[in-house]
Amino acid sequence: MTDLAVFGAGRIGRVHGLNAASLPSVRVKYLVDPVASEQRAGLAARIGADIVSSDTVFSDASVDGIIIASSTDTHAGLLLQAARAGKAIFCEKPVSLDFVTVEAVTSAVETSGVVCLLAFQRRYDPDFRFVRERIVSGEAGALEHIVMHTRDPAPPSRAYVERSGGMFRDQAIHDFDMARYLLGEDIAIVYAVGNCLIDAEIGAAGDIDTAMVTLTSVSGRFVQMVNCRRAPFGYDQRLEVLCSKEVLYVENRPQRGVTIADADGFRASTPMNYFIERFADAYRNEMAAFVSLIETGGRPLAGIRDGLEAQRIAEAALVSMQSGMPVRIGPDWRP
Repeated sequence: MTDLAVFGAGRIGRVHGLNAASLPSVRVKYLVDPVASEQRAGLAARIGADIVSSDTVFSDASVDGIIIASSTDTHAGLLLQAARAGKAIFCEKPVSLDFVTVEAVTSAVETSGVVCLLAFQRRYDPDFRFVRERIVSGEAGALEHIVMHTRDPAPPSRAYVERSGGMFRDQAIHDFDMARYLLGEDIAIVYAVGNCLIDAEIGAAGDIDTAMVTLTSVSGRFVQMVNCRRAPFGYDQRLEVLCSKEVLYVENRPQRGVTIADADGFRASTPMNYFIERFADAYRNEMAAFVSLIETGGRPLAGIRDGLEAQRIAEAALVSMQSGMPVRIGPDWRP
């Protein structure tokens, strides 16, 4: 039996806690969240976990791994504690909103040798994995150009924006990671533009709600990204990969796979409404992969170093947007 502890009883903590508890070889022994609420109590009851403090988790030698789904400002400290305690780590992005801290924590975790899976769930989505496999196998031919669209169904609250770290670190970081994953190499040049076109409250919080980013890889290939905090029809997450033999598309998943046709034309279902619904399979797959890493070994599809590099691109995008100039980056670049 693999014993896990979940940090965070919020929206994503609930997803990860339930997925972990559904695995036959897992016992979710503890739930850690300092805020007493019906949500915390309900999650603890559903996954069979005791509500405890973090000290209890790290002093219990029977705990094999931890799931960090708490607020971003807790991630770095929990990562360091887990590394010192020798416990496997599943961590939501980002590691920290401070890039110097991200570098220090990445170094400490890698030096410790503990398993660390960073939760870029798209790497575990069946459709994105299929695209990656077509590229790696050579079936699609040489990859030349990537286009990604990511739009939320509605803008987040100002309170969320103020603690999120901004659009590039919060939303677009998944696209930055997917660019590296599909290209199989790092990014050399980042050029970003952004503005607040949708919600004045987001602008008042110092953030943007609309962005376009062009990335150039170290070998000269391109990625174009469109990111937005609103899509009138629901969650919009699409991918187009141009290769020499094939063009690979990942489209939005509809809520129902039925098209209705009558004298007025054809009507299709709206897309799945949010990322948790769209990537439900990916969330289950990444949790199963984490447990497998603990039980049988291996390497995660996304480790803490991938989190560092995706955030390096996010920081460069912010600098580019503010300066109006492309930013050339490498392994030693820092904001």
